[in-house]
Amino acid sequence: MKTRLLRPLYLLRQITRFSVLICCYLSLCFSAITLADSDKKNDHTEQERHAEKSHSGSYEAPLPVQLTTDPDLCAYVPCHDIFPNADRFSPRKGRPAYVEAYHEEHGQQKLLGYAFLSTDIVDIPAYSGKPVVTLIGMDVAGKIIGVKVLRHSEPILLVGIPEIALTKFIKQFVGKNAWDKLEIGKARAEGGYIGIDAISGATVTVISANQVVMRSAYEIAKQVGIIKAVPRPQASFSNITEEQSWDTLLSEGSIQHLTVSPSQVGLDNTGQPYIDLYFGYLNAPAIGRSILGERNYEGLMAELKPNEHAIFIVANGSASFKGSGFVRGGIYDRVQVSQDMDSFTFRDTDYRNLYGIRAIGAPEFNESAIFIIRSMSFSAAYPWSLVFLGNKVDKQTGARTFANFDREFWLDAKYLQGGRPIVVKADPTWLKIWKSRIWEITAFIVILLFTAVVYANRDWLVRRSSRKDKRWVSAPKYAIWLVSIGFIGFGLMAQPSITQVLTWFHSLLFHWKWELFLSDPFIFIFWLFIIITVFIWGRGLFCGWMCPFGSLSEIIYKIAGKVGLKRFQFKPSMALHNRLKWIKYGIFWVLLAVSFFSMGLAEKLAEVEPFKTTFLVGLFNRSWPYTLFTASLLGLSLFTERPFCKYLCPLGAALAMPTTFRWFGLKRKQECTTCSACAAGCGSQAIDSLGVIDHRECMLCLDCMILYYDDHACPPLSKERKLREKSGLPLTRINAEGYYIPIHPVPMKGAEE
Repeated sequence: MKTRLLRPLYLLRQITRFSVLICCYLSLCFSAITLADSDKKNDHTEQERHAEKSHSGSYEAPLPVQLTTDPDLCAYVPCHDIFPNADRFSPRKGRPAYVEAYHEEHGQQKLLGYAFLSTDIVDIPAYSGKPVVTLIGMDVAGKIIGVKVLRHSEPILLVGIPEIALTKFIKQFVGKNAWDKLEIGKARAEGGYIGIDAISGATVTVISANQVVMRSAYEIAKQVGIIKAVPRPQASFSNITEEQSWDTLLSEGSIQHLTVSPSQVGLDNTGQPYIDLYFGYLNAPAIGRSILGERNYEGLMAELKPNEHAIFIVANGSASFKGSGFVRGGIYDRVQVSQDMDSFTFRDTDYRNLYGIRAIGAPEFNESAIFIIRSMSFSAAYPWSLVFLGNKVDKQTGARTFANFDREFWLDAKYLQGGRPIVVKADPTWLKIWKSRIWEITAFIVILLFTAVVYANRDWLVRRSSRKDKRWVSAPKYAIWLVSIGFIGFGLMAQPSITQVLTWFHSLLFHWKWELFLSDPFIFIFWLFIIITVFIWGRGLFCGWMCPFGSLSEIIYKIAGKVGLKRFQFKPSMALHNRLKWIKYGIFWVLLAVSFFSMGLAEKLAEVEPFKTTFLVGLFNRSWPYTLFTASLLGLSLFTERPFCKYLCPLGAALAMPTTFRWFGLKRKQECTTCSACAAGCGSQAIDSLGVIDHRECMLCLDCMILYYDDHACPPLSKERKLREKSGLPLTRINAEGYYIPIHPVPMKGAEE
């Protein structure tokens, strides 16, 4: 009687204690977001404080809309930070745009150098998918003298890594020449490369910043004459002159097709493309005659001077490739041609009317033009790209910026005497990263495949295990946990995060870029593994076996039990668990909803995940709220199994939903509806009172599967074993349904006769 009276009090006390703990941790998580920024200043020396102050607030910093259009660039950006001795700055000049910095000496204006905004020149996204807006200064000799980040959208530089790290990184560009070849990491002996230090944990961001600074400096240095363009050998055309149909030219690449949808420029879908554009090179006789006809082609070629080239463009869509703001004497600001590092724009004198297309099968079009490239540095023998500049709207802020969309063109080899020249193209940034870490990538893939093979053979492993001896399952699982924590978590820093899920949602809805996701090979490969295995076995293989933080939490729980804390370890009641498990789903949906209003705020709130603090930055390298929150979660893991994974993890919630559609689940028997043996030992508390496994909550520990085949632990199987032993019947092999193979008596021959 006394025991019956005390049991409800014990359960009430347990429920109250656990509820208070969960509330405290949630409170700490969200307070960390607001307290960390104010406490961050205490983490640096006085000298670092001053450096950080100049860059604090650059995350999602509001920039005036006039910044991209107003001729007076320096009225909106701190040009004096780059040129402190300058007395005045000129209006924007050239294309791409720059301003000149002057200092008065002895009554005369001395040109100090050039200041320019990176987004006026290049549109290279960082890991967030948005560019790092940078102000760059270069002297008249082509040396970079100042770099200042005005705005970035990198969440890791908001809460994961202090902005002092970004300050130190960009200072490395000061003193470098616009033509220098800089690479992230150790300098290579061959090729004249200069190595610069990266920011640990933000490799993609710094590679993007390197391209932004160096390509911007190169473009301006070339435009103002510091770098001289090197002429390329001109094309010699073959004798092919017969006219071709439109479809033939399109299929062989002599006409290229570029389409930009409204969603790619931040607009709503109207049923028609933003721009649907075709273009090609007219100097090649067969192409020019096919497009223009014999008479018009001959007239155009007679007009062109040596080293002048004609291209045609036709288009449909809601936008115009000619632009709406063109004035006489100005330039066409929506199209340009690029070849390697050279860019070619068109003025009004470079424009010719194109009244019709001669080629059979040509589509109808709303606008058309012929543009003339007048440069000795352009060669039709080499690949080049047409760049269309779309007017992109940021749905969050309403700000309008230009976004580049390009398509490469290279004359078919049959139109060139001797065929195409050999062109060695530089690897894209993401491919360079993959090549530089090939051995680590190989090891990572081997680990993932090993884990998948081990779990795929789980039936073989659990049959050789028992409730008292789980080594066949535990040994590979513990080994995978240790590798996940040490190599994947702390070594590769490849802990998946809910922020990546949010980024994918936005990319699918607005603008998908493979390069963005390929830029981190380990996260990319890990997510391929996760997506495949979630639909095969459910979230449990990742969450229960491969997640670095989940593995660390589980290891802590196991060790605590072995060193004498087992008597303090507890599980919340099933009723409480069934309420608390929905918290993580709520967190996920809140983060997803907030991300559509402000991705920056969603990334801040995603600090409910302790992954950055644990693996990317380190417990002792962050402000105290983050450290306290993470340490509290790990501390709670001493006493209860995987509290974060079961109740707070938004990533787990995101993976739990598609787990509903997995192909394979864990086995059950008919007796499981009344037997609670497996449920009593389920650390995930994923087995309900009817014996049904909720695979959305299951971590695939396989303890229930060990009992499934254990004829001493599984009650129905144990009962059958005892009956056979009592009856003197042999113990046959246990079949896939978890029962002994039935014994069917075979009548003897003599008895039949």
